[in-house]
Formats: sequence, C-alpha cells, structure tokens
Amino acid sequence: MTAPAWISGPRFARWCGWVLAFAGVMTGLLGWLGPLGFAVLLSIVGLLCLPAFQVSEADRPAALALLVLVIWACGSMLWSPYRPDPLWSSNAVKLVCQGLLYWAAYSAVRRATPQGLRRAMILLMAGVSALATLIIVEAVTGAALYQAIRQAIGDPIRPDLAVRNVAQGVFVLAVLWAPAALVAVRVGWWQLAVLMAAGIVAGAAGLGADAPLIALALASAAGLAVYRWPKVAPRGLAVAAAIFFLATPLVVWGLRAQGAYGQLQDLVSLSWSMRMDYWSYAVDWISDKPLRGWGLDASRMFGPGIRLHPHDAALQIWLELGVIGAAAATVFWVAIFHRLERPKADFGAVAGAAAAISYLTFAAVSFGVWQEWWLALGALAVVASAAAQRLPARAPKASAARAARRASTSHPISE
Repeated sequence: MTAPAWISGPRFARWCGWVLAFAGVMTGLLGWLGPLGFAVLLSIVGLLCLPAFQVSEADRPAALALLVLVIWACGSMLWSPYRPDPLWSSNAVKLVCQGLLYWAAYSAVRRATPQGLRRAMILLMAGVSALATLIIVEAVTGAALYQAIRQAIGDPIRPDLAVRNVAQGVFVLAVLWAPAALVAVRVGWWQLAVLMAAGIVAGAAGLGADAPLIALALASAAGLAVYRWPKVAPRGLAVAAAIFFLATPLVVWGLRAQGAYGQLQDLVSLSWSMRMDYWSYAVDWISDKPLRGWGLDASRMFGPGIRLHPHDAALQIWLELGVIGAAAATVFWVAIFHRLERPKADFGAVAGAAAAISYLTFAAVSFGVWQEWWLALGALAVVASAAAQRLPARAPKASAARAARRASTSHPISE
C-alpha cells in the first residue's frame, strides 16, 4: 500500500520543517519557564507530523524493544498495586500515545526539506543558547528574573522554590547542549557551544544542581572517546548501558553484603544519602518479584521507604517490570549506541553519544522513568541529534573558495 501523494510530496516535507522550527523556538522558553511543557510540545509535533511515521530497517531493533516494553508495561497493570483514577490518565495509556507521537516527531526529521531542517536547527541552537544565557543570569542573581515574572503574573514564589524551578532548566540544557553545540559548530558560531557549556557550569554552581556537572563531564568523556575510537567506543558505551540496566540491583546488593554501602552512604551529602536509601529499599522489593516485577507505577505504593520512585531508572524498571522490562530497556539502549558506530571520526556520532550519556546520567540519579516531561525531553534529544547529524557543515566563503581555486590551478601536480 503506497502513501498518498501529498505525504511524499514537497509540501508535506516543508510542513515538517516548519513544525520542527516551531519546536526549536519553544525549546529555550520551556526550558526556562516550564519544562513540564515539553510533553505537550512533543505531542503537538508528533500529531502534526503523524503521517511521517515510519520505522526504517536500521531503527527496527530499538522500535521492537520499545514495543515490547510498552506492551509489557500495559499488561503489568493487571497485577500492579497502583490503580490510577481515572484509567485514561494512567501511564499505560500515556506510554502508548507517547510512543506513537514521539516516533512520528523523530520520523519528521527524515521527511523535512534540507532548508527546513537547517532553519529548525538554527532556531533550536538559538533557543538553547538563550537558555544558557538565562541560566547564567539566574545563577548570579538567585533566579531574580523568574521571580519577577511570577510576581508580574500575580503568582509570587519563594526564592528557594524559584531557584529549584529554574535549576530544572540546567538539566534540560545538559541534555540538549551536545546536538545544539554541533549545530553551532557547523554553521560557524562555535562560540555558542562554549556559552552552552558555561551555562551548565554556572547553573551547577549557582543553582545547586550538581548532577548536570557530572553529566557534562561524563558526556564530554564519552564524546571524546567516540571521536577517538568511532567504532569501538560506541560498543563500549553499549556494554556500559547493558551493565547499568541489567546489573544495578546486583551491584547494590553486593555492596550491602560487603558492608561498603553503608560506609559510602555516611560519606555523601544528605540528598545523595536519601537516594541511596531509596535504592536499598528498591533492591529489597525487587528480590521478592524479580521475574515479572510488581507492575507499572508500583513504586508509588512503597512509601515511606521509596518516595514516588527509586530515583534510578534501572532499579525502577526492575522493580515494576522485572527482568522482561530490564531486558527490553537494555536492547533499546544498546541499539541506540550501535547506531552511533562509524568507520571514521564523525561529529554527529559524538553529539549523539554525549546527549545519550547525559540523559542516562540523570536517569540513574534523578528522575522517574515514566515522567512525561522527562520522556519528552529524551525524545527531543533524539530528534535534535538526528537533525544535527543531517545538517551539512558550513560551506566555505566565496573569497576562500576562489583563493583555494587559484592555489589549486597554480600547483596542478600537487593535486
């Protein structure tokens, strides 16, 4: 069955480019004022580009892993102790919709015209750069701009809560900086890449968000490794991701058995100590039902030992979906890193690896797996990375090109 002519035609390709441009415009604003809006943004982009939905042969392993994960998550609602009210608001329903719409947004990258894709990525680069600038200002002033806006709309907020809300934008910046920086380099504005990294450092120092600084370091190391070893490094990252999703419960259990877990917990700050408490409780519950798990969103029912979720993606998936969910998540991330293998150094693969490692870092210590805005941010990172890889490098200036031609004709033998 062939697609209608208008879907494969130039009008729809231009339409996809403009929809992605809209996403680029909104990215910086949402990152600063309301990251929860990313779920709405990606849903709109996917809905408007739904006819672009396509699963290529190269994408099939990741798509199949996601399909298994979603089906198993929906089925696990049968034995989950958590019962959402109403049913349509459950994460099972949301995961089905998100999987369809977010993949359509990703597919729009392939359908957009080169001109539209370039426009969209320049706008995203500008939005991420603006977000970095705002975070630097907010870090210096204690979120004064954010407080002023809340005051102006008649919804004042305490300074400490304002800092916490703005700090969420640092996580957004840390996930998106690599593809946005690649765009900056390819259009000749590499200074903006430095600005984005500075925004992460300033946000970590001035807003108390230490995890983004860790993510920046790990992502930079992963990017350098992928550039230096373009075929081997992605395989190494795939192995690391597999170990994370499959072996995290065993690692926590082993450290506890050796007595090292408690010693380490005594050395860290209160926030990290609380996380380690969640992880320890999660391992105890996982050991009761390791095969099928407790069911989707069951983490919400294990308070006060676990507050909402274990603050670790691997442990949450094991706790709720068991070994099948952990295996599906492993296949998905291994497929992601496998797609980054290259025969030679490629900056597109570097940016993709850096974005993936940033996202995994936060997944390991911060956010719940099923948080809508968090899944949407991950989808946006995939869209931005795929689009940035398709963006050609800046063409040489006319004067430089003429000079190169003159030099070439005067030295014909050297060619």
